[in-house]
Amino acid sequence: MSKSKTKFYVVWVGVNPGVYDSWADCQKQIKGFPNAKYKSFKTKEAAQAAFKDSAMDHIFKKQSKKTAKPQYHNFLEEIVHNSISVDAACSNNPGIMEYRGVITTTGEELFRMGPFQEGTNNVGEFLALVQALAYLKKIGKENINIYSDSRTAIAWVRNKKTKTTLKQTPANKDIFTLLQKASNWLLQNEVKTKILKWDTEKWGEIPADFGRK
Repeated sequence: MSKSKTKFYVVWVGVNPGVYDSWADCQKQIKGFPNAKYKSFKTKEAAQAAFKDSAMDHIFKKQSKKTAKPQYHNFLEEIVHNSISVDAACSNNPGIMEYRGVITTTGEELFRMGPFQEGTNNVGEFLALVQALAYLKKIGKENINIYSDSRTAIAWVRNKKTKTTLKQTPANKDIFTLLQKASNWLLQNEVKTKILKWDTEKWGEIPADFGRK
């Protein structure tokens, strides 16, 4: 008994776009054809319906699901709720930089600074952390945790100084003023707030992310 057919092939971009009932016929349409777009389906009806759509609706849509980035809302049981999150964004290195802090579970913005000219992401992450520490101390809630996705910024805070290679210029003098104030604050204050590393790979982008990636 012959084996029943289980696949049909749609060629959206190829020598002769259409629906084919064998891999051999499909190959003739796509072999050597630049940027050929094709996909297999289990039934002829599904293939014919798909051929009426764009290849984007079937090929890239499926790929995007496989590579979809995790969302922190799905991991709230693992994330410390009693926390705020900080992050920075920088267009280039150096470039236009800004930073902010938000309530982790709601995304409510607590502070935002910038944009500043000729900054770096590491500098912004550091300034965001120190501002969050100062903010919690000021309101008397140093028991609230802070999330940061920057190991560099966390190390700079721990060591109470930065190791940036950024050069001071007239355009970024405000950044260096903030860096000096931040370093002075760390030297003059005991850090009681716990700083936690945000697990971007597992949880997705930190809630304070600017969404520009």
